[in-house]
Amino acid sequence: MPVKRKSAAAPKAGKTPRPRMTLAETMTALEKAGSAQTRKTYSRHGAVEPMFGVSFATLKTLVKRIGVDHELALALWDTENHDARTLALKVADPARINPADLDRWAQAPTARMCGGYVAHLAAESPHARAKADQWLAARDNAQRCVGWGLVGALAMLDEATPDAWFTQRLADIEKTIHGAPNEQRDAMNRVVIAIGCRSAALRRQATAVAKRIGKLEVDYGDTDCKTPDAMQHIDKSWTHSISKGFASPAAHERSRESMRTRC
Repeated sequence: MPVKRKSAAAPKAGKTPRPRMTLAETMTALEKAGSAQTRKTYSRHGAVEPMFGVSFATLKTLVKRIGVDHELALALWDTENHDARTLALKVADPARINPADLDRWAQAPTARMCGGYVAHLAAESPHARAKADQWLAARDNAQRCVGWGLVGALAMLDEATPDAWFTQRLADIEKTIHGAPNEQRDAMNRVVIAIGCRSAALRRQATAVAKRIGKLEVDYGDTDCKTPDAMQHIDKSWTHSISKGFASPAAHERSRESMRTRC
């Protein structure tokens, strides 16, 4: 079941809607905003050329200006430029994305750095559960990583999926995480955290699984990234969300703007 998000507010009466940005205008804006230092940082985190090196703060400004524009998203993706593809994931319409495009986007090199955006786009689409099952069974490492990201997104966003489905995913992770490829180990660890944030019962299960998994080694290359301690993150998330009046961290997340556009 697709996750429902609040629609953008309709233009006020009497105001002329802002003209849509064309692909050429958008690419020009991205190119002007790029920097060598940001390109260097993105490269260390797995982004590949071509790219301009546009900060996420600038992307957020463009997202506010563009809103949802699925045709522009498809055109941006087809440029193969890293920054354009990141923006595409933010302005795409999850109600209109088709399964074939989700497959292509999940396999692309962009997914190594922005797989969370692909996963959340899929989670907000009508194809979420089907893609989760398909990608987790895929031979392609990038798709499997995004598949695990999709499981985590569903844990936080989709109230319809039964907890038993997530319990099985925890069992799969516990069985395979230490032998999984490097990037999948990181994705699986984050899924344990997300599942632990879904409900009180799953919190107990995920915490027990994290304890049995024990120390997890992930190589993040030439970056300052560290492997999150799943048990600590689950506990901190619950403490924070309860202090804000929410029943769970997942309920807290569902009250917020989509991760794709806010981050």
